Amino acid sequence: MSTEQPQDLTSKIGANLPFLRRYARALTGSQVEGDKYAVAALEAILSDTSIFDHEASNKVALFKVFHSIWSTSGATFSDSETGVAAKAQKHLARLTTGTREALLLHTIEEMSFDDVASVLDITSGESEKLVDIAYIEMAKSLAGRVMIIEDEAIIAMDLEAIVADMGHAVTGIARTADAAVKLFNSEKPHLIMSDIQLADGSSGIDAVNKIVADNPDTPVIFITAFPERLLTGEGPEPAFLISKPYTEEQVRSAVSQAMFFSSTETLKA
Repeated sequence: MSTEQPQDLTSKIGANLPFLRRYARALTGSQVEGDKYAVAALEAILSDTSIFDHEASNKVALFKVFHSIWSTSGATFSDSETGVAAKAQKHLARLTTGTREALLLHTIEEMSFDDVASVLDITSGESEKLVDIAYIEMAKSLAGRVMIIEDEAIIAMDLEAIVADMGHAVTGIARTADAAVKLFNSEKPHLIMSDIQLADGSSGIDAVNKIVADNPDTPVIFITAFPERLLTGEGPEPAFLISKPYTEEQVRSAVSQAMFFSSTETLKA
């Protein structure tokens, strides 16, 4: 049993909790469901601090506890799920076990293959293989229409190129909140990628809120230089989040994950 003081452990967990929320939300496609699993991990540690691996980095130790819960109770949806969750379950059933988790840990959470292996309780070679398989399987399984909300031309062009290279169709790029709403209504994309601060001082969050009010099943990926501000667990927050500066691998991973929770019927069978 660890003799570490509670406040020391709280500090270690608190610094990495926003990233656990980001990861859990991406796995479940939902802020609410993802945060539930994050809370379950915290409660497990509070009830038995010895399960927090003090030999690992704080982030890895926290994610290991999360995975001990996720792997036994949350890695699939219920058979009774309907709508978007049911469609996600259909696509997830075709994937090799552990590929989504390994991909998210390595790309979005920027963990080494050794750290991914530690979290998933596998070997480093197995974690690397899972990531390779994830890219292959996701490229084969999904294709959809993506709208980009971004006021910086270079970033917008870069995102468009990455998304198009993945086999998705880019419906257009909006530089303001008003333009984003108009573009969505005219093109009806399956997925939205949005910056926070836009050209005219308007907010990508405001634009997305207007859109999802009438289209709640449309997944959204927010791109921001300050991800912690949208990972507090207080009030409505995004399920998918990429930090700036991003890597191509992070964009590919986030888009692939989000597409699983799209309401579209045109995803590849």
